[in-house]
Amino acid sequence: MSALTIRLPDDTAARLKDMARSRGLSTNKLVEQLSAHALAAWDTESHFRALTATGDVNRALAILDRLDADDARAGG
Repeated sequence: MSALTIRLPDDTAARLKDMARSRGLSTNKLVEQLSAHALAAWDTESHFRALTATGDVNRALAILDRLDADDARAGG
């Protein structure tokens, strides 16, 4: 596992801490979960773009449907 130091505005860091606390998580675990969600969305978008380049509209639309479902589950 890697350690990563990031700089955030004080108010952003405080809000993340509050969010983590409200979910019963450490700030580290919250950032880990948010990162995993962002990477999954990015992977899906990349895969979608590759499919659109091949012209497979049905597969591309199926991916968009899954992405919408994931966003709905995540509260987005």
